[in-house]
Amino acid sequence: MSGLPPHDFDRLVDTISFHPSAVEARLLRDALGRFATGVTVITTAGQERAEGMTANSFSSVSLEPPLVMWCPARSSLRYELFTHARSWSVHILGCEQTEISRRFVRSGPQFDGLAVETTPEGTPVIPGVAARFDCVTHAVHEAGDHSIMVGRVIRVTTGGPNDHPLVFAAGKYGSFQPL
Repeated sequence: MSGLPPHDFDRLVDTISFHPSAVEARLLRDALGRFATGVTVITTAGQERAEGMTANSFSSVSLEPPLVMWCPARSSLRYELFTHARSWSVHILGCEQTEISRRFVRSGPQFDGLAVETTPEGTPVIPGVAARFDCVTHAVHEAGDHSIMVGRVIRVTTGGPNDHPLVFAAGKYGSFQPL
């Protein structure tokens, strides 16, 4: 006997299994996209200007000490900058901040036209986000085509209690709706 409601049985009919190395990467990416994530922008100070990148590979690691992690792609043009940065900030975007997320993708305008503020460590920050974690690099671990960046959280800033996060699933932006 299944605990699934009757209307969910249809999805079981189309179930497929595959070995990730035996199929094109798109199938694996689509399967991973079924896990909804929040949307973040990670920022750090570049040599000549403030830099950032949109990422959904963010997670908490530890409360004591306070550690978080995210995973930049080794193919990113900003990979070296972030993996060698002493400090960086993780900005959790609110559901109305899709445009900010798009500013920090590959060739987006980033901070162009935005008022840039900085932390005491010199990390550029985006004001008005749902939450921000200011970090110093704790460790960097190579992991396949990405690296795992672990940061020690030195400061947290949160928005109002009614802030709802921007969500990303199946290649699309959305918002969280409580059940």
